[in-house]
Amino acid sequence: MTQGQEPVFPEYETDTSQTSKLLRKFKETPFVPIGMAGFAMVVGYGLYRLKHRGDMKMSLHLIHMRVAAQGFVVGAITCGVLYSMMREYVVKPKE
Repeated sequence: MTQGQEPVFPEYETDTSQTSKLLRKFKETPFVPIGMAGFAMVVGYGLYRLKHRGDMKMSLHLIHMRVAAQGFVVGAITCGVLYSMMREYVVKPKE
């Protein structure tokens, strides 16, 4: 980019670190990282329990793990949408 030229998208071309971008996104949409972390925890727990599933068939165990992980993610997304709707329509910021 030349010296006299303005950036096309200045919010994307600022010199910020990855950590500050991640923190900014977490403040804007806090339930997305929570959903991702919950998904990872459910999958990790499911893999741990895979060893001690007893008489349960592998396919049934994987179906239960998938449903639990999807449920957590859908729940987190739903909470995030409700949070953003509440913030935008119920508790309107003063303009």
